Amino acid sequence: MAVVVTVAVPVPALQALSYRVPDGMAVPPVGGRVRVPLGRRVVTGCVLDAPDADSDSDTPLPPVELKDLLESLDPEPYLPREVIDLALWVAEYYACGPGESLAAAMPPAALTASGRDGGFRKERVVRLTSAGHDALLAGTAGRLGPRQRAALQRLTGFPDGLGTARLKDDGVSASTVARLRERGLVALDARRVDRDPFASGELGSLEPPGGLGVGHEPTGEQQAALAALGALARERVFRVALLHGVTGSGKTEVYLRLAREVVTAGRRVLVLVPEIALTPAVTQTFRKAFGDRVAIQHSALSAGERHDQWHRIRRGEVDVVVGTRSAVFAPLDGVGLLVVDEEHDTSYKQEESPRYHARSVAIVRAQRAGALVVLGSATPSLETFHHARRGRYRHVALTERVHRRPLPAVQVVDMRSEMASEAGEAGEAAIGRSLAGALEETLARGEQALILLNRRGFAAAVLCRQCGRTFECPNCSVSLTLHRRAGRVRCHYCNYSVARPSTCAHCAGPYLETVGFGTERVEAEVAELVPDATVARLDRDAARRRGAGQSLLARFRAGEIDVLVGTQMIAKGHDFPNVTLVGVVSADVGLQVADFRAAEHTFQLLTQVAGRAGRGERPGTAIVQSFHPEHYSVVHACSQEYVPFFDEEMRYRTALRYPPVVSMVNAIVRGRSPEGAMRDAARMAAMLRAARSTFEVLGPAVAPISRLRGQHRAQIFLKGVNRRTMHTVLRSTLDSNPDLGRRVTIDVDPISLL
Repeated sequence: MAVVVTVAVPVPALQALSYRVPDGMAVPPVGGRVRVPLGRRVVTGCVLDAPDADSDSDTPLPPVELKDLLESLDPEPYLPREVIDLALWVAEYYACGPGESLAAAMPPAALTASGRDGGFRKERVVRLTSAGHDALLAGTAGRLGPRQRAALQRLTGFPDGLGTARLKDDGVSASTVARLRERGLVALDARRVDRDPFASGELGSLEPPGGLGVGHEPTGEQQAALAALGALARERVFRVALLHGVTGSGKTEVYLRLAREVVTAGRRVLVLVPEIALTPAVTQTFRKAFGDRVAIQHSALSAGERHDQWHRIRRGEVDVVVGTRSAVFAPLDGVGLLVVDEEHDTSYKQEESPRYHARSVAIVRAQRAGALVVLGSATPSLETFHHARRGRYRHVALTERVHRRPLPAVQVVDMRSEMASEAGEAGEAAIGRSLAGALEETLARGEQALILLNRRGFAAAVLCRQCGRTFECPNCSVSLTLHRRAGRVRCHYCNYSVARPSTCAHCAGPYLETVGFGTERVEAEVAELVPDATVARLDRDAARRRGAGQSLLARFRAGEIDVLVGTQMIAKGHDFPNVTLVGVVSADVGLQVADFRAAEHTFQLLTQVAGRAGRGERPGTAIVQSFHPEHYSVVHACSQEYVPFFDEEMRYRTALRYPPVVSMVNAIVRGRSPEGAMRDAARMAAMLRAARSTFEVLGPAVAPISRLRGQHRAQIFLKGVNRRTMHTVLRSTLDSNPDLGRRVTIDVDPISLL
């Protein structure tokens, strides 16, 4: 007879394991971390189930002999039960191992050897002893040297002491502290110090609580939206609402005032944003209202900062958490409101295991907490608007911009005609004639411009004119992108890179030319067009260094940059009052992707980036360069009309049975050879069809990116109206064929089919 606990370890696709609690070890709590043997390794896992420590009953051992726990790291639960249950739902719904989903819910290093001590930073603190107090009161401190007397005086009024670093800044040396300690007048202690991500100033300075607005009193539409959403929040039951507001309609103001109402009522608020670049502005807005009762969670923080922010949340020291998708697991107790801003954004879907969608997880979390979820967007996902139209979600609309400012005037440039009129010369340039002229006029008026191209690098490919081959990644079936500033060609999937070639690797020919263009090329062209302007670029390459993205945006907002060129990172959520021109270099780049969501993503991106123009006192203009200006996604984006686009896109989705009409699962089978991948995929498809269930099984087929990171790939699609049935059959198929299961990636509700 022994005590047995269930442990989840961070190993892909591995289910929870049972371990024996050895004699003399206290039973670890549910949610506590433990060190366990796994094969020849020792790993850290999380306890999912354990008998009550006060129970007198022993647990009979299962037929197989169990291994013992090696160490229990936490006397109290590390993860709260609510977060454990949410992570287990993620594991079940998205078909991954529970250890993977639990790892996503923890701060960095929590499940590594470096997390054994909790990861807290310690500071040495000097404080007065009773003898030191007496010496000051009795006047005997006069027998000390002037530096020692000054040190004692400095410590008065600080019963908890002062850190040695702060004392050093005040001129108190370590030798002075040592002499006072020898005399028994001061003592040295250690205390925990939270690493403050706001200290650098990158996220803005803390202003006193109390100011609620972002610059104006609520409009009539905002007041109506607040009344409707406030009524839902006060019910304290699960509700989902879509806040459908055109760009510039003041959705953040609604979030902020609604959050104040929820916090005043004694509950807490979780705010999700899609991009790290958006967190400084949103966090600063909430810190103006809630002071230091705001915490942030995203991957651009240092591991120590994320750790300390996570534990502030866990200790109940905050009322509002702002973060990117992983913040949906924040250990925030008593949640009454969850906001998913720009809910349509694909960044909310994680592309590696666990492949969860933060919007869906937020809805499940709210359902279990009896909370309100507000999904905000000017261009809602088809799934969200479909639910709102059918009455599952409450639809709250903001149809006008703040101060009744007009939406930008949008001009579509047919690049086919422009290229023809220039006898081919325009084909060599990324910036067409119309956009170039508008850019010069905008800068001459002292205004700013944004230029969007959702492709980074200088050129999309390098081509040999002698043999016609392009330089391809040795690991992935994609062309290498030229990054001219770095002098390298790089794969944007596996990050393989090599120095820019001077001759062809196949025929040794010296006749190499670039094909297509990216943001680096556009930046160079703009700088050449307007040489007196300050031009900068914001994409993943430019924002790679910590704080670089925030610094660029701050400089642009301050007027130090005239033209900002970028990818989708510049397209959403930002408010730049002096931007009156937005240019879209290639509106069709997203339509070339082999994905049923291509039109939806194109419409959303164009609408969002056009909405960055004219948010101040002066009206804005957007110029959209397109080779397919008649495509309905481009037409409706330029007219800023969501409902007509939704209706047209839904006719296509309904006819071909794509989400949101049905649910979908993408199963990717990996192999060492194309034949092996297709053979295993065919075997899996046959087993799924043999289940004779109600869902469709399509494929197998070679994946659009047939080789990724050295592995060949084949795809199977499942489409049906009953997710639970698809999940059950999939899980049964893979569990009964573990050798196959190790080579299969399951993507539930996929955003990308590549």
